[in-house]
Amino acid sequence: MNLPLGRETDYPHKYAPEVLCPISRAESRASLGIGDELPFAGVDIWNAWDLTWLAPSGLPRVATAEIRVPSDSPNIVESKSLKLYLGSFAMSAFESATAVAESIARDLVPCVGASVKVRVLPVAGTEARRVARLAGACLDELAVACSDWEVNADLLRADASDLAQEDVHTHLLRSLCPVTSQPDIGSLQISYSGPRIDHAGLLKYVVSFREHNDFHEACIERMFVDLLDRCGCEALSVQARYQRRGGIDINPVRTNCGEKPLNLRLWRQ
Repeated sequence: MNLPLGRETDYPHKYAPEVLCPISRAESRASLGIGDELPFAGVDIWNAWDLTWLAPSGLPRVATAEIRVPSDSPNIVESKSLKLYLGSFAMSAFESATAVAESIARDLVPCVGASVKVRVLPVAGTEARRVARLAGACLDELAVACSDWEVNADLLRADASDLAQEDVHTHLLRSLCPVTSQPDIGSLQISYSGPRIDHAGLLKYVVSFREHNDFHEACIERMFVDLLDRCGCEALSVQARYQRRGGIDINPVRTNCGEKPLNLRLWRQ
């Protein structure tokens, strides 16, 4: 792949949609046995915190952008190319925040191959956002010994004689960028109904992603498939809230419940 990630790159200062770079979802999904019929629905929520442009008068404007890419899009957008693209707005004039949002949505469609929802929120629309907490019990203080540093789905166990409906979360999620090997760190919430999942095994499974090289979205899809296959979940939602890199955080959600995901902001975001 000829990606800007991990390479020295010129940073455009004028509007440059041509820098956007797609990455196909097909290869990572094929390794999970996922074909054209997806076992989940969902969305990738990208929050861009460093967005700035010029008003027609030349006065700078600042805002955040929320970008929602549907999970059934054939491609994701490569993260550094999105950073370069959004950075190219800095010295370009736009009539309004609405015009900026429309430009981003229009430019991302040919890149990801699907309709994209974009909101651009000026300062007044962002300052009031509260720090949220993930639902359910936190697993992080369980007394477990961890020694698997590459994904091990055999750690997952569920008791078919004990049906449960619960939410659990952890802040110990870590994986590695498949291009640069830089760490991607975040929080994870799992909501399910079905055989009760062993919490200790689940935590060790999440920790086993610690040296796994894959993109954010692919990691969460792997978790969804493993939990569905190994634990027999009837209803399942897996959502991650990754910390930002390059002014952007990526938050994949995969679910078979038909729920509309909220764009929460956690304590580390």
